[in-house]
Amino acid sequence: MGQEISSTEFRPHDFRVFNEHLRNETELLQRWWDAGRFPDAPHVSGHEIEAWLIDEQGRPVPRNREFLEHAGLHAEDLLVYPELARFNIELNSIPRRLRGDVLSASFAELRASWAACERIAAELGMGVLMIGILPTAPEAEFSLDNMSGMQRYRALNQQVLRMRGGRPLELDINGPQPLRASHRDVMLEAATTSLQLHLQVTPAKAARYYNVAQMVSAATVAVGANSPWLFGHRLWEETRIPLFEQSVAVPGNPDCGDAGLSRVGFGSGYAEGDLLGCFRENVECFPPLLPIEVDKYPAALGHLRLHNGTIWRWNRPLVGLDDDGSPHLRIEHRVIAAGPSVIDTIANAAFFYGLATELAEAMVEPEADLPFHLARDNFYTAARYGVDADVVWFDGARGDLRGLILDQLLPQAAAGLARLDIDRGDADRFLGVIRERVRSRRTGAWWQRHCAEACRLDMPALVRTYRDHQRSGLPVHEWGLPGE
Repeated sequence: MGQEISSTEFRPHDFRVFNEHLRNETELLQRWWDAGRFPDAPHVSGHEIEAWLIDEQGRPVPRNREFLEHAGLHAEDLLVYPELARFNIELNSIPRRLRGDVLSASFAELRASWAACERIAAELGMGVLMIGILPTAPEAEFSLDNMSGMQRYRALNQQVLRMRGGRPLELDINGPQPLRASHRDVMLEAATTSLQLHLQVTPAKAARYYNVAQMVSAATVAVGANSPWLFGHRLWEETRIPLFEQSVAVPGNPDCGDAGLSRVGFGSGYAEGDLLGCFRENVECFPPLLPIEVDKYPAALGHLRLHNGTIWRWNRPLVGLDDDGSPHLRIEHRVIAAGPSVIDTIANAAFFYGLATELAEAMVEPEADLPFHLARDNFYTAARYGVDADVVWFDGARGDLRGLILDQLLPQAAAGLARLDIDRGDADRFLGVIRERVRSRRTGAWWQRHCAEACRLDMPALVRTYRDHQRSGLPVHEWGLPGE
């Protein structure tokens, strides 16, 4: 979905041609797999961070075009791009092999890139913020007037509404202060800013890594929870999860047999045998949203990759092409909120990479010990209640997620980082951040809830205090509250 398109108007012929290209490229992908075209490769990491542009009062500022133009003039090496709304940007990292000093190198890169973003924003009289959902963003701001000026976003909005028969999108989110609302476009998706972690893995184990990414999502969404507020309502610890699912609520093909299959969701099950089944499911179960003829050369996989970019599994399989044309498989872990700080971001990445690696490499068949429906239930429970959620783990016993993370998952994450030959000092440093965050329960969501109470629900004051703490560079478990 990062590429621009040339048109927003589509005819039935466009859908037929696109579907033909899509099926041909999916069949080609299968032939490459059968022929061993996917070379073995070391683990490679990368990340994307969605962020907000804000004013001095902590409210959203719809000026990403100016920000990006200024960045292009003064920071040419900054990997920053537009997002759906004009008050959002996306900051990308360079891919790095998962070994040695990768964590400290990623930390240094992100710290420098974020400092550049802060400098560029300040020169334009703005600020930047990493946070899941901005508590000061009013519902009225999420309108087509604030959509970024790219045709792909307008086409996406038109097609989602077409597939819904013109029916508005309905929000229905339970929580301490339930929220019900109707919206006539997809702009509410812009409220759900996240950290997206990429993990490139060897083809033979890609399906296993995809499955364990689903299993660990309950833990990662809980430790990274940073979105308890939406339009003044206190909802889930990670409200991004139901908000994103409901803001692009387009059902899949009913012939696929899964009534809950949706373009945004946890997926229909574990991958079996290889990861290509997800791409076959894309063809059979999800009609195209953007039927653009992007590249007639099948080996570019242009239609397959564009289509995959309009299906937002919380753990999304990706296929990419190396410089020599060789294909590779990546898993995009999308469950973690943006922020609260640079060090928290790399700590979240270290926890995911280490835990996923250890479960995928050390366990013979984790899928047999944690059925998919339990992994899915764990995920939504953890998104709602955070580290205090009750979950079911491999032993079949139900227990509190906080204790599971401290007693089992953090040691397993450390073992996974050691298996990757990650620098021991770096592993201890970043996993230590997770340990103290979970031990104290002071996640981003915890801090926001308690700051709102201390501020008497003055959300601009909350955001300004949050911004000051983020600029300090301290991890969120060390952030103070007003009056402390």
